[in-house]
Amino acid sequence: MTWTSSWTRWRCASAGAVRRRPGAAGGERTERPEPGARTRRSPTVPSVDDEEDDDDEEEDDLNDLIKDIFQDDPTVLDLSKSSGRAVTNCAALQANDRKCSPVYLGGSSAPHGLGTNSSQRTCDQLRCTTCDFRVITIDDCEWNKSCDYFFFRNSMPDVSKLKVKALSKKGARAYACQCSWRSVHTLTDIREEQHLRWVCGKH
Repeated sequence: MTWTSSWTRWRCASAGAVRRRPGAAGGERTERPEPGARTRRSPTVPSVDDEEDDDDEEEDDLNDLIKDIFQDDPTVLDLSKSSGRAVTNCAALQANDRKCSPVYLGGSSAPHGLGTNSSQRTCDQLRCTTCDFRVITIDDCEWNKSCDYFFFRNSMPDVSKLKVKALSKKGARAYACQCSWRSVHTLTDIREEQHLRWVCGKH
């Protein structure tokens, strides 16, 4: 083997990527591209599975981030719990924050409760906006005509003192605060009693 043939073989062996061409004897021989030659790559299209994997990875990263926030700052979790309790408490307050509309007075046979147009119940949560006293009631009684402002001012809210001037009357109901009083026998809309400053204090 001559020096020239050896150099030729070394040059072929040190060429680029291997390429195969059919040989003279029906076989294949390998050839490498010349140094510096550019090879063409076929473009790759991401598959649906690859996109789903990416979405799963993003969701996992988001979950990890949320966990880290709660671990680093426990007050965040406390705030979320307290906000849930606040919503529950608000709903409970709204359920108990009801007023009569309209407000009814009535005799002893009229049931107490939340008064509405469809449910005509007498309000048992009356409060006076003038003296700021809660209105008391005495069933099957009416007020003596001798009652005056000073009697109720000095007697309220002691029911035993008030009964001194409460006369027995079947079916009647005696109402009184510190500044006003009224004897009622039938269902009455309080709007018809212009002198009374009584309002529903919420049920």
